[in-house]
Parts: sequence; structure tokens; C-alpha cells
Amino acid sequence: MPVTDEAIEKIKAMIVSGELRPGSKLPKEAVLAERLGLSRNSLREAVKALSLIRVLDVRQGDGTYVTSLEPNLLLDALGFVVEFHQDDTVLEFLEVRRILEPAAAAMAARVMSDKDIAALREVLDGLSEDAALEELIDNDLEFHRRIASGSGNTVLCSLIDGLSGPTARARIWRGMTEEGAVERTRQQHRAIMEAIADRNPDLASAWATVHVAGVEQWLRGMLGTSESPLG
Repeated sequence: MPVTDEAIEKIKAMIVSGELRPGSKLPKEAVLAERLGLSRNSLREAVKALSLIRVLDVRQGDGTYVTSLEPNLLLDALGFVVEFHQDDTVLEFLEVRRILEPAAAAMAARVMSDKDIAALREVLDGLSEDAALEELIDNDLEFHRRIASGSGNTVLCSLIDGLSGPTARARIWRGMTEEGAVERTRQQHRAIMEAIADRNPDLASAWATVHVAGVEQWLRGMLGTSESPLG
């Protein structure tokens, strides 16, 4: 089990057992890390992940609290990791994205206006090197939305936009747990954008395929499915 997953499971156990209740404050980081037998870094990553799905509330200068959810909702939220690893329907969404997004990138390379390409470049340039994961995901969604829009096909744009939500948590979890995933995403986004700017549909399509297939391949590994999305 990845260290972040292990840390999350230990925090989950504290909440499920009633040791930490909705609205209660977590012990200080050093104390909690020692108590759970975790490194402070893995505990910090677990807290960050749980705050993204609204299980924990990190209050700057105050501390970290369990969100004041109704018990059944809290347990539903805490089941996020288990549900995520058991529910492979997200793979089907990623498979469809792997078909549609390369087509959108190729079409954008042909018809996207110079003004819209410049705006696409600004989306990437506007992301700082130390951006938080939430910013990275928002930037990722905006990047793909602009390419879909740039394809000039409103139906294709709507389809891709509809597929973004169901696969967003896969991208969040990969960014949290896979070393180098964030930097690879940045590099692949840049490669897709440059191929579109160079009016090279084949290259834009190829990079888009690699980009989506990377998330799909990672998820297959997490689910224990060996089939490669690239054949």
C-alpha cells in the first residue's frame, strides 16, 4: 500500500472508531505522526488529500479539523479511497477520453485561431512552479476545455466537458501518490500545446493519446488490471 494511502487509512480508523469526531481538532502534526508511526511528510500528504475531498478542514494558523458532516456523509466521504480503487467504471470514462481528446487536439491544430492558441499558452504560463494540487487540477481542466472548444465542434466539446468530472478524482489521486506525475503532466500539456501551435495534427493527437493513456495506465495498475491502454 502506498504510504499516503496507509496514512489515510490510519486517520480514517481514528474517525470511524470515534476517537476523532466531526468538528474535532487533529493533534499536532509531530505528535500525530509519531503516534501513528508515520513520517511527517506522508501524514502531511494524507491531510492534503483528505482536505481535497472535504473530510478534513485545514485552517491556517489554527489547525486541522474533521469537517462537521453528518456521520453517514462523513463515512461516505471517508470511503473515497476504497470506492475509488474498487470502482473501475472510471476506466471506461478514460477509455472514451483516450478516443475523443486526441481527435479534439488534431482538430484544434487545424482550425484553432491564433488568438485562442495564445490564450491556451497563457493558461500554461500562468501556472506557477509551486502551484497547489487544486490549482493544477483547475489548470488541467481549463487546458482541456480550451482545446475541446478550439476543435470547433460543439458536440465534441460538450462530450469532453462531460467526461472531465468523472475522471477528475483519478487525476487528483495520481498527482498525490505517483512520483513525477505532476511534472509529466506539465511537460505533456506543453507538448500538446506546441503541436497545436505548429499546426501539426498528427503530433497533437499523439501527445494527447500519451497524456490520457498515462492516467489510464496508472489507474489500471492501482486496480490490478494489467491490460495496457496503448496495446
